Amino acid sequence: MSRESRRDFLKNTLTAGIAVGLAPAARFAAAQQSPAAGKSVPDPFSLVDPELLPAVKALPKLVLNSETLAAVRQEQLPPTFPAPAPQPVYRRIPGPPGAPAVRIIVVDPAPGGKGRPAFLHTHGGGYVAGSAARFINFHQTIAQTCKCVVVSVEYRLAPETRFPGSLEDNYAALQWLYANADELGVDRKRIAVGGESAGGGHAAALAIAARDRKEIPIAFQLLIYPMLDDRTGSSRPVPPHIGSFIWTPECNVFGWTSLLGVPAGSSKVPAGSVPARVENLADLPPAFIVVGAIDLFVDEDVEYARRLISAGVPTELHVVPGAYHAYDLLVPNAAVTARFTDYWKAALKRAFA
Repeated sequence: MSRESRRDFLKNTLTAGIAVGLAPAARFAAAQQSPAAGKSVPDPFSLVDPELLPAVKALPKLVLNSETLAAVRQEQLPPTFPAPAPQPVYRRIPGPPGAPAVRIIVVDPAPGGKGRPAFLHTHGGGYVAGSAARFINFHQTIAQTCKCVVVSVEYRLAPETRFPGSLEDNYAALQWLYANADELGVDRKRIAVGGESAGGGHAAALAIAARDRKEIPIAFQLLIYPMLDDRTGSSRPVPPHIGSFIWTPECNVFGWTSLLGVPAGSSKVPAGSVPARVENLADLPPAFIVVGAIDLFVDEDVEYARRLISAGVPTELHVVPGAYHAYDLLVPNAAVTARFTDYWKAALKRAFA
């Protein structure tokens, strides 16, 4: 996705989500943020990287609930980069047993090649919005930069489809990629999964499912500010200066509740639905995690990285000072965004090497 289209996409999404009032679960989450009496609360704007500050100050607050969801889902898709950039191929593949076919996008930087790595991408959108098509320029860029075949999944969204529907859609795409590796010119030993935000949560859950099912090896997981823990902002309060921008505790409660079919932060959730609640993280593929220091997900992402390391999983973690959620989409020209992009590109290239 071009820098301009990525920025416009985020602005349009946030503007579409303006509404009055919060759902009851969101009001509960907001109440959990209230600081203790007598404690000083940092001004969230004072913690933002100066290059990222004007853009976030100009944005309205995103309110996400059942009344605003349809507006949030309205999309303005970016134009595809023209040739010589690799062109996307849209396909339908068999879905999970008893479920509809799954739509995927395939971007091949060198059709007819052999033994290339592959990247299975799961898009963000809080589990309730977004599409693979929104990230078509990202797919083209990563295919060219990392010389890999990219497959991106149009998984079914919540709340219309609860867990495990989206996981099974993503797994069906992984099965298809693995089964058709020879036709695609893909090395089965070099398949990575990854995504941003909820897409990072999907990728983490997919890596866990693949480990448990023992059918398809995954070489690497690229987790960009991943959404990993339903308890953040619900049963686990966050400091008021964390998660103030773009994706808030209120949004998080709605997204997770929609996916799980039970309130976010409940004592029990469906097995395998929340990566941070999976007790055993051993034998997962090497991981790369990057998150902003004032992103709502910073604590859960750092904790997940710590647990992966404790479980013996090679893990690289970057916490970006002054960065809020999805800052790279909103301010693509910032120096901090360039560093962020260099981080994940280098990590993916190393994993494929």
